[in-house]
Amino acid sequence: MSGRVVVVTGGSRGLGRAMCRHFAADGDHVVVASRKREACEALAEEFRAEYGVDAVGFACHVGSWEQCDALIDFVDERFGRIDVLVNNAGMSPLYPSLGELSEELFDKVIGVNLRGPFRLAVRAGELMQREQGGAIVNITSIAAVQPQPYDLPYAAAKAALNTVTSGLARSFGPTVRVNAVMAGPFDTDVTAAWNDHTRQRTSEDIPLGRIGNPEEIIGAVAYLAGPSASYTTGAVIKVDGGMASIPA
Repeated sequence: MSGRVVVVTGGSRGLGRAMCRHFAADGDHVVVASRKREACEALAEEFRAEYGVDAVGFACHVGSWEQCDALIDFVDERFGRIDVLVNNAGMSPLYPSLGELSEELFDKVIGVNLRGPFRLAVRAGELMQREQGGAIVNITSIAAVQPQPYDLPYAAAKAALNTVTSGLARSFGPTVRVNAVMAGPFDTDVTAAWNDHTRQRTSEDIPLGRIGNPEEIIGAVAYLAGPSASYTTGAVIKVDGGMASIPA
């Protein structure tokens, strides 16, 4: 599988960083995309030096339709193809209350978590169809099935992204597979800001008794991106330590 062209959004930190490192270590050419160009380029340089792959950084705010197009155009011009797209970038900012949630913040959350991944998947899927096919993996959240008062716009966007995953699988088959990983809490820069009480309370809600390490999402992502999942499309795989219950 080595030598694939893999694009990961939100790739400079957290779960995305762990994914990028996995693909680079496997010999894939990785496009690290996030809002901060310097962080993307620094990580790409590290991969080039350590793994000898053609890694590049690209600044992209996935909430911008125009910047999503620019990312896909860049990859097409640089490599001529995309083999794997991981739509990992996301955001879930806090708000004082539902009544105080602003239209601007609502639109921003929907843009980053739904509009951007949709546009990137469509553009990447078209490029994959033009070449030899490929795999798209959308990172969603257990908030899609267990929404809370403090994350409703985020939860709605992730639930919609689960639906988009199924629809795009039908749209781009048989040569392009589209799947999703529905993630639970992972130990990233987001959870680093939690106090001890929040961390303990969350851990108690998880059957495995702890939040996940970023590397623990890699198995599901690598499976969906690779040939072992050749008969898997339109699937949503839950990776959350057993925290969420899926409605029947």
